[in-house]
Amino acid sequence: MSLFSQLTFEVSVHDLATLPLTAHEIAFAGRSNAGKSSAINTLARHHKLAYVSKTPGRTQLLNFFRISVGNYLVDLPGYGYAEVPETVRTHWQATLAKYLETREQLVGLVLIMDVRHPLTPLDRKMLDWFGPSGRPIHILLTKADKLSKSQAGAVLSEVRAALQETYPQCTVQLFSSLKKLGAEDAEAIIGGWLGVSAGQKNPPVKGEQKPGVKTP
Repeated sequence: MSLFSQLTFEVSVHDLATLPLTAHEIAFAGRSNAGKSSAINTLARHHKLAYVSKTPGRTQLLNFFRISVGNYLVDLPGYGYAEVPETVRTHWQATLAKYLETREQLVGLVLIMDVRHPLTPLDRKMLDWFGPSGRPIHILLTKADKLSKSQAGAVLSEVRAALQETYPQCTVQLFSSLKKLGAEDAEAIIGGWLGVSAGQKNPPVKGEQKPGVKTP
């Protein structure tokens, strides 16, 4: 059974003061239009679960999706979008930084990068916010189908080398929602963070509390 086969939307959050009570969270982050929503849909085998928009920056909330009892995928707002008021941009920069730096339930970060434009300054800022925690980071180099196999492989090697010394907890892989490339590898990595083996039914987490209010 796929780790994300039972993924269901639960709640959207605008302010960290209203974060739900959870046991473990896996955050998905990425530059707007890098393919984050498509990646989530591919992992869930559900083409409309996470909203896919042709307009960058449309998702400006923290969206919580229930993976299993106590375990959640958190779809973070896409960053780098230009067509929003400066006040909105400033709010989300502060919100994302605080969430990534202080949320105790956050056990890992999946960072989405377009394979044609990896490690942008904003990608590096996300790494700077979360990296010092020492918790794992898995990078999906999406839209791998847009490059030849040799070109994509070269980018993969370059990104790994660039992060090896600064963020050794980073793992990196190629991913394509169009070709369904890399979904099983990503699932295995994320499942490991949650203590779930490939094909294993998600175990319940004792002591799960109903969604409520909890500060990070």
